[in-house]
This record gives sequence, structure tokens and C-alpha cells, in this order.
Amino acid sequence: MLKGKNIIMEKQVLPDSVKKIQINDKIIYLVGTAHVSKQSVEDVVNTVACIKPDTICVELCEARYNSLKNPDIWKNTDIFKIIKEGKSLFLLAQLGMSAFYKKMGENLEVTPGGEMFEGIRLAEESQLNLVLVDRDVQLTLKRLWGGLSVWQKIKLGFQLLGGFFESESIESSMVEEMKELDQLENLIETFAKDFPEVKTKLIDERDIYLSQKIKQVSGQTIVAVVGAGHIPGIMQEIEKDTDLSLYEELPKPSVFFKSLKWIIPGIILGLICYGFWQGGKDTSLETIYIWVLTNGILSAFGALIAFGHPLTILSAFVGAPFTSLNPMIAAGWVSGIVQAWVKKPLVQDFERLGTDISSFKGFWLNPVSRVLLVVVFSNLGSAAGTFIAGAWIAAKVTSG
Repeated sequence: MLKGKNIIMEKQVLPDSVKKIQINDKIIYLVGTAHVSKQSVEDVVNTVACIKPDTICVELCEARYNSLKNPDIWKNTDIFKIIKEGKSLFLLAQLGMSAFYKKMGENLEVTPGGEMFEGIRLAEESQLNLVLVDRDVQLTLKRLWGGLSVWQKIKLGFQLLGGFFESESIESSMVEEMKELDQLENLIETFAKDFPEVKTKLIDERDIYLSQKIKQVSGQTIVAVVGAGHIPGIMQEIEKDTDLSLYEELPKPSVFFKSLKWIIPGIILGLICYGFWQGGKDTSLETIYIWVLTNGILSAFGALIAFGHPLTILSAFVGAPFTSLNPMIAAGWVSGIVQAWVKKPLVQDFERLGTDISSFKGFWLNPVSRVLLVVVFSNLGSAAGTFIAGAWIAAKVTSG
């Protein structure tokens, strides 16, 4: 069991960011870090030097570990596969987070994730047991996205996009203040009011996951490098025996939303047929014009906002009225594939991606990120067109 008296701050030897936990025959040292902080890198080095652990744990999953070890992993991205598998929005969200951390790193002259990289380097250099203890990032994002309402998804999407264009300078003192637990708890509490599901999936669930994974690793002396915001949750959960399979399941779409993608096209087609029955060929043709022009124009406008190629914009206009009636195909998939075909991203475009996403101009003009923007904005335009045209057609046929 976890004994309260064993949770101490070893100020004499260890950095102030370190918490010590003794559980059974293991002694665990939690190093609370900021992901963009020179001091955090030094804290990891000093803790490992003082403790000389058997095992080093880092708050990474396999995908993030590979990305950190191999920054050129973008070169192997199959953009067509990303579009076809419907992962454009997930990749865009990851780029948004990367852009935010990159800007912080540039302002503070430190590599984002430097403290994790240092933990990995020390483990490999001293031939210590290295354990990745975080949940797979794709699973976390899917559980997060699946738990949000439509309005929350829209709201969160705009906040993520805002991360690309944030220009406010971030001082070192601000980052170090954020490592203080009381400051972090206040921030998390404020964030939870607007996005309770985000906090649950992104922080609370991972607190549980990290605590159990750290407790399960081999070795008697363990150093765990984790974000400072996870420290209180880990310390609270590590004494429990929790079944992690509960937090490794993909969210199941509700029957309502699974049905909705078939119901909406059915309603639209029903309204068009009803218009023909009520007003004849002229009314029927008018409702078809409304559907095609509204859906096509708004989807094309989305592709235009993303600076899509003229053929991409045309494909969005032509494809959206049909894809909106087919639940198996999204409008953005068509325009995204056309954009990737006419302006196929080259190896150098992927190489520049890490740099380009840190500025508004670079993010919008890089061929890789532009394809993702085309997919997302074409889909948003088509979705808006579906509801606007649907309401317009309903008002037209019922008033006649």
C-alpha cells in the first residue's frame, strides 16, 4: 500500500520537481516536467545522477517515441492513405499541438520534448531498462473525439487552429510557473469547465494509465519522467489496482449518429420526391438546383479558403452534392485526393513541415498541411451546405 509518510520532497539532494513514492519493494521517483523547459532537462539529468535507477520510465507511447527518435518520420507519410482512412483531422490536430510546442521551444531556445529525449539517452547510455508508459496517442485522440458533442468538436477545433497562429511570446518564467502544481491545478480546473470530456480523456484517464504502468515495471529503483500536471493524479491512483483494459477500448459510435448519416440523405431525397409530387417537374428541378448549388458552392468555398488548386475547388463543387448523399464517402476525401494528385507533396515538403507549421504563411502554403486543410474545410463546407439546403428545400416544398 502507499504510505503517506513516504511521499516526500527530497530537497537536500533532488530537484524540487521530484516526488518520491515507496510502494511495496519499489521506490519510484516522479520527475515533474514541462515539455518545453531547459530546467526540466536538467532535473532529469540530476535525478538520474543522484538516484542511479534500475529503470527509467518516460511519458511516451511507441508512436511518439519513434517520432522523437526519428524527426524525419514525416517523410514516410502516405498522404493518400491518411485521407482514405479518415485521419486528416487527427493529423491536423497533432500538427496543431506540434506547432504550439515548436513556438514555445523557439522562444525558449529548447527542443520540445527535450526532457523525454534526455531520459531515453541516459537509459541507453547506461544500459538501463527503458519503459514507455503512456497510452497510444491515436487511442487517446479517438477516445477524446468520440466523447465530444458536435458543438464541443467545433469549439475545440477552432482552439486547435488558434494554436497555429498564436504569436504571443512565451517567457521561460511562464513555463516554470506552469510546473508549480497549484498553478497547473488552477489551469486544469479552468480548462475542465469548458471541456470536461477533454480533461477526462486527456488527463484523468492517462493519470490512471501512467500510474499503473509505472507501478508494473521491473526494477526496485525507478525514475519516471512525466508532465508535472500528471503528478497529483499519478500519486492518487498508483495505490489502486485498476484494470487498464477499460481505458484501451475504442469508443463505440452511438446508434443515433450511426443512423443519422443514413437518415439525412433519406430525408433530402424524400423532400425532393415530395416536391415533385406536390409541384411537378418545375418544383423538383428547383429543389435539385438548391441542393447542388448550395452544397457545391459551400464545399468549393471551403477548398478555396484552404488555397486549393482550381481543379480541387472544381472537384469539391462537383463532388459535394453527391458525396453528401452517400454516407460512405466524404466530400473532403474527393477534393483532398485531387489536391494531393495535382500538387503531390514531395519529400522536401515533408522535411519542411516541422518548420513551416510554426507560421501562418508556412502552414497554409506547405503542400502537406494544405491537403489536410482542403479535406477539413471542404467537409465543413459540405456539412453546412447539407443543413442549409435541407432547410431551404423543406421550406420550399411545404410552403408550396
